[in-house]
Amino acid sequence: MRGFKNKVLARTKNHDKGVLSLKRKDSVDKKSDKKDSKSNEKQDKSSRVEQATPLSKPISSPSLVVTPSPVIYASPPGVAETMPGDLVLPAKHGPKGSAFERLQVTPKDVTLSETMKTPKRHSSSRFRISESRELEKLPSFQEVSPPNRQDLFLRKLDQCNVIFDFADAAGDIKSKEIKRVALHELLDYVANNRGVITEPLYGKVVTMFCNNLFRPIPPPVNPIGEIFDPEEDEPVLEVAWPHLQVVYEFFLRFLESPDFNTNVTKQYIDHQFILQLLELFDSEDPRERDFLKTTLHRIYGKFLNLRSFIRRSINNVFFHFVYESERFNGIAELLEILGSIINGFALPLKDEHKMFLGRVLIPLHKPKTLSMYHPQLAYCIVQFLEKDPSLTEEVILGLLRYWPKINSPKEVMLLNEIEDIFEVMEPSEFVKIQVPLFHQLAKSVAERALYFWNNEYFCNLVSDNVNTILPIMFTALYENSQNHWNRTIHGMIYHALKIFMEISPALFDELTSEYKIMQDELRSREQGRQLMWQRVETAARKRISSGLVKDPMTPDTEVGLGKLQLA
Repeated sequence: MRGFKNKVLARTKNHDKGVLSLKRKDSVDKKSDKKDSKSNEKQDKSSRVEQATPLSKPISSPSLVVTPSPVIYASPPGVAETMPGDLVLPAKHGPKGSAFERLQVTPKDVTLSETMKTPKRHSSSRFRISESRELEKLPSFQEVSPPNRQDLFLRKLDQCNVIFDFADAAGDIKSKEIKRVALHELLDYVANNRGVITEPLYGKVVTMFCNNLFRPIPPPVNPIGEIFDPEEDEPVLEVAWPHLQVVYEFFLRFLESPDFNTNVTKQYIDHQFILQLLELFDSEDPRERDFLKTTLHRIYGKFLNLRSFIRRSINNVFFHFVYESERFNGIAELLEILGSIINGFALPLKDEHKMFLGRVLIPLHKPKTLSMYHPQLAYCIVQFLEKDPSLTEEVILGLLRYWPKINSPKEVMLLNEIEDIFEVMEPSEFVKIQVPLFHQLAKSVAERALYFWNNEYFCNLVSDNVNTILPIMFTALYENSQNHWNRTIHGMIYHALKIFMEISPALFDELTSEYKIMQDELRSREQGRQLMWQRVETAARKRISSGLVKDPMTPDTEVGLGKLQLA
């Protein structure tokens, strides 16, 4: 190790001499061949060191702009391998150079912030851009005779299959406008005319829809960048929306047309089509998700053969979201579709639907992004309980299983959902869940939980079971009425206690006296503990004063303990 340091110091001294010799190169004459050879050796050594150390001279900017890359330190040929930190850099302002001056002479081309910076995205998806994008304006439908309109319809559909790059705002402006006008003309033609949808058009329309819309949806941010927060970060809107919107509107008009034939379309709208449509629900653009919701709902209503597959595929999306990724943008829209589907379930409910409630909807309360889709989820839960009240116990126990410990906003959401469930709860089902539910409510004596006592139906359920509920709630309500810091909460607690007092005065008085007795017992137990410790301290002092034991707090004892520790 000492030899290695000597080599480094020798190399540094040679470097300093080499720098001086370079400065005096033009002014010093060569006196002898021997001196020339020595100076050449010094110059060679100095140049080798300079290759391994950053230059302090200003560097001219390169003619070509290249992507910054990490600086790789490599030892020159014939020199022992050294680390950059082992080299002593020349002082910038004399021999007393500080450590910060070493940072000032290092290359500033690459910084950590530049290498870790997330690239700005201009689109929420990636399109397969067509190679040939030159379009020729076609005549409108009013400009051609009726027999030629179907052929014109097909030609306009072919034009709409051309995909443009909207990230380049200045590219293909004329052709983009031609496609937009063609899409609007197709939309108006299908919406305002009867008998225009013929069998040869079905495959062309579905193909055009697939070519324009089915594309990969990338993650919200670059994998090396910051974590995307869907609750706070703004989504990236789709720059190609001027075309996509009209494609969605045209396809919806196509599905809703009186001339639409489901049997002909079955060969084109199949399982693969549904799976690709569901993948688009991960789009960041809320406008597209809204159109997707309407489109999938129309397909579910018209294609009876696809209903079971659509439900299973949506379940798979939920399973992947809950148990694997916890990231999917279209959960709220899919739940909104399911809300209308659940509303149409026939009674009695099938086992498949009950399993969907227990294995999919209830676990959806687990993810951290619950606030993004909770209103739609609560609506689905209430729809199930309206269909079959016997599922109330399973739902309430499931909510209590996912009840948060320290997440107050999530707790408020679950309290809101439970209040909605109370509206459709049967009294017979309330009896089954009252004990675990009110044990949890006793821990949540805050403003939102106390609002339950403003609900007339809730108060009626409580009054019918006051002998079970009041003993659970009394201690929490009474202690918070004495100790809570908020005056508003005080008033709401007094209101709840007043309701209990009016429902069952005898039970209320009994619980009050029991609470006072319990508090007296706690105080007496605490006093007994204090007396016991006083006796122990008194006995210890007597033994120290009699010389039986040494005081552990004396300096001699501390010195002795120190010697023991050293030993």
